[in-house]
Amino acid sequence: MDAIDRAPKLVTVFGGSGFLGRHVVHALAQGGYRVRVAVRRPDLAYFLQPLGRVGQIQVVQANLRYPRSIEAAAAGADAVVNLVGILAESGRQRFHAVQAEGPNLIAQATPADAMLVHVSALGASLHSASRYAHSKAEGEAAVHTHRPDAIILRPSVMFGKGDTFFNRFAALARALPVLPLAGADTKFQPAFVGDVAQVVARAVSGTVPAGRIYELGGPEVKTLRELVEYVLAVTERERVIAPLPFGLAKVQARVLSLINALTLGLMPAELKLTVDQVELLRTDNVVSEAAIAEGRSFEGLGIAADTFAAVAPSYLGRFRKTGQFDIARAA
Repeated sequence: MDAIDRAPKLVTVFGGSGFLGRHVVHALAQGGYRVRVAVRRPDLAYFLQPLGRVGQIQVVQANLRYPRSIEAAAAGADAVVNLVGILAESGRQRFHAVQAEGPNLIAQATPADAMLVHVSALGASLHSASRYAHSKAEGEAAVHTHRPDAIILRPSVMFGKGDTFFNRFAALARALPVLPLAGADTKFQPAFVGDVAQVVARAVSGTVPAGRIYELGGPEVKTLRELVEYVLAVTERERVIAPLPFGLAKVQARVLSLINALTLGLMPAELKLTVDQVELLRTDNVVSEAAIAEGRSFEGLGIAADTFAAVAPSYLGRFRKTGQFDIARAA
């Protein structure tokens, strides 16, 4: 066996510098893989390199608008992971280009003998009125067209340090006395980002059955109101939750989007809301009964998923009035 045969396998991770990406890169590095992180802005991704040994993690430039850059990033890889996605459109970052055409190009560029893992989202549907959910489903269809053996993961809303879910509501509660809430009764099944990353790592290792769609939701199903109430309890803030009808919520979203455009995108991220995001809230974001019965879930993969109560307080404490270093609390 020569040196090339003994070299650790190479995994290309598209979108590896994002919230989920940094956990995936860490999990793969811990598994001994060489990791090639393909991102639009390599200068903003070098923070990933300390997650592995010297030389184990390489950052390269790739842009979904340029197929040749995708081909170069995927060349020679033993596995390819696609994590690229956006929650809202801005500039040239459009849902169809990023979440439909992007996966199509990545699937075509993935070497024939390489494993392909594509991360989509729970709620992806060609019948959805949400352009986000519709484009996610288009991306899945494109991946399956070119690679029927690909593994597709649909996580629910993900939580963890640096998330845009619990942190968003905690920040709003710190700033506002009243929290307007669209979709207060919509159900969610939050998944710990570290658990999702472990599924990606297992998929790359070949221990996850290929050619299937997996739905990843945490142990608890809660309404959006219940999740916001949890955030208020952890951050020790009393706020009024004001449920909004979807029609009024869309008016609010249009006003906020206009303000954001007039301020050239400088509005705080916590205040940004789009009509498409309101549309998403019409549908419950939970694992289907079919996925559970067929073993296409955390439980079916043998993973005991973490609850948000076990993780979220570790990073929400900073939103308390006394902060995370309360001397009386520590005593």
